[in-house]
Amino acid sequence: MAINHSHDEVLSSSLTVGCNTLLTHTGRKSSEYHGFVNPPVYHGSTVLSPTVQDLLNRTQPYIYGRRGTPTSEALEQALNQLEGGAGVVLCPSGLTACNLALLTCLKPGDHLLMTRGSYAPVRHACDTLLRRLEIKTYYYQPTIGSGIAALITRRTRAIYIESPNSNTFELQDVAAIARIAHQRGITVIMDNSWATPFFFKPHEHGVDLSIQAGTKYLAGHSDAMLGTVSATARLWPKLKQLHGDLGLCVGPDDIYLALRGLRTLGVRLREHQRNALAIARWLTGREEVQAVLYPALEDCPGHPIWQRDFKGASGLFSIVLRPFPAQAIAAFLNGLRLFGLGYSWGGFESLAIPFALDKPSAAARWAAGSSGIRLHIGLEDPEDLIADLNDGFTRLTTASIGSQRELPC
Repeated sequence: MAINHSHDEVLSSSLTVGCNTLLTHTGRKSSEYHGFVNPPVYHGSTVLSPTVQDLLNRTQPYIYGRRGTPTSEALEQALNQLEGGAGVVLCPSGLTACNLALLTCLKPGDHLLMTRGSYAPVRHACDTLLRRLEIKTYYYQPTIGSGIAALITRRTRAIYIESPNSNTFELQDVAAIARIAHQRGITVIMDNSWATPFFFKPHEHGVDLSIQAGTKYLAGHSDAMLGTVSATARLWPKLKQLHGDLGLCVGPDDIYLALRGLRTLGVRLREHQRNALAIARWLTGREEVQAVLYPALEDCPGHPIWQRDFKGASGLFSIVLRPFPAQAIAAFLNGLRLFGLGYSWGGFESLAIPFALDKPSAAARWAAGSSGIRLHIGLEDPEDLIADLNDGFTRLTTASIGSQRELPC
């Protein structure tokens, strides 16, 4: 029976397609796997060679499981088309991807500029791992923009951007920072997990190494661990070499879950955004809330940059509560029915975690004793999520009043 495989060539031709079409077709070559729509999952370490000459000369496309399989290649090729770089490598976690990007362009004696308020485990790696390697890190204010030029030293080799920042969600002028960096021969690294390349393409704004925590929106179902790094042509050979030297690889099942999640990335992100906007706007009217930190909101400080550079917003944002006792905030969180209490984000379910506003850059912006809660808005009906949060605010107020009554005279 003849099978129409014409879609295999859609993305290799000069045809220009939309992003959802790209997500649907990229990384699939049905003619190479008997007409099945999805690529097969290859479990394996050893790859057999037909002759000793083939073995020694490495004439085959695959030579060892850690060095790549058709399954990993499918995801790498798909992500490379989405990112628009020279190549993509897969890592066992988002944190691994962050550290791989840093080690690709830094050596002992170098100086790194990193945005203040970025992902805490990456900052920990800078303060421990990089410090042991005699690499110094300076943390800059995320809204610095072109003012970053004043922080560059003769030893500065990389600038690490996370936009928006973790928890407090400041946006950065990526293009302005990249322009100044490249004038000095400095590499620009960006963690783009919040927006993904569906809503923001780092390479188009001057970023050299683009990172995704594929655990989050790429896989999208809270069931896989994965990180990715995309490089421009200048850094691709170094990134690929270091990735191999460190022996980094990802299990085939996690790769397949990411490939499956990739197909629905666009429709999921749009729904996350729709739900998040509805809930964020509702939260702005709550008297218990000092601020809603979501760049898609018109009154958010980073909104002009978001409007200029981004094609959308994901479902992750934070709220800053007015000062409440710790037990009242615990009552708010512990009674939530639809919001789970857990780390990570980007899955189909809604999540909530508290965080401290104890850093000078954050604490100075709000009243003393304020608390932060990070929310990931999932794919539930927004009306149900609002009802859950509304009940939470009732508990918050009740517990706060009870706490005040317990104070000694």
